[in-house]
Amino acid sequence: MDYKQIAALISGSRKKTPAKVLLRGAFTRRDFEGAAFQAFGTGDFWVLAGDLAAVGPWLKSHRRRITDSHVELSARYSALPLLDLSRVQARVEPGAVIRGGARIGRDAVIMMGAVINIGAVVGPRTMIDMNAVLGARATVGRNCHIGAGAVLAGVLEPPSARPVAIGDNVLVGANAVVLEGVRVGAGSVVAAGAVVTKDVRPGVVVAGVPARVIKTVKAVSSRDKVAIIKSLRGHRR
Repeated sequence: MDYKQIAALISGSRKKTPAKVLLRGAFTRRDFEGAAFQAFGTGDFWVLAGDLAAVGPWLKSHRRRITDSHVELSARYSALPLLDLSRVQARVEPGAVIRGGARIGRDAVIMMGAVINIGAVVGPRTMIDMNAVLGARATVGRNCHIGAGAVLAGVLEPPSARPVAIGDNVLVGANAVVLEGVRVGAGSVVAAGAVVTKDVRPGVVVAGVPARVIKTVKAVSSRDKVAIIKSLRGHRR
C-alpha cells in the first residue's frame, strides 16, 4: 500500500472504542442474548467486552439492575486494531504497540515501548529496542538493531511516496532519526543521535546532524561496537 491507500483505509474504517466492563448485578445468560458484545460470567459477576457503542446502551438500559460497575477503555474511536500477536513467531515484550498491517519476521525481538505502525516490516532476527518508532511502511531488513528511541519516519504525514528502507545487518543507534524516503545500505551503522537525510551506502558509519560518512565499518577499532548478538534473538528456549 502507498500512503494514499493507507490514508483511505484509515479514513474509511469503522472507528471503535474497545471497552471492558466489570459488572455486578443479578443477570443470567439470557440477558445478553443478541448483544453485539461478549459477556463472560455467572451469578452476580460479569465481564463485558466489545465496542462501547454496543456496550454503553446496554448498560444504560439495565442500570437499575446494576449494583456496581467499572469501565475500562483501551482506545477511543480507534481506526485500526492492533496486530494479532498469536500469529507472530517472534519475541514481543509487554508494552510494545504493533498496529494491524505490520509484519514481524521470525525470531525478531520487539522491546517494551516500541511502536510499529501499519505497513511497517521488521525482518527476521531484527531487534527493535525500547521506545523506537517505525512509521507507516518503514522497512527493516534481517539481523538489524534499531536502537532505543530511534525513529524511522513514516509515509503518511508529511506524505511521502517512498518509505524508509533499512538494509540487512544495519545498526541504528539510540535516538537516531531516519527521514522519509531514505535508504540505509546493508552492513552500515547510524550513530546515536544522528539525523539521516540522504541515502547511506553499504558498509559505512554515519554520524552527526545532518549525518555524514565518518569511516567505513571495517575501520571501526572495536568490533564489539558494531556487533549484533545472535543469542538475544529467537523466541524459543
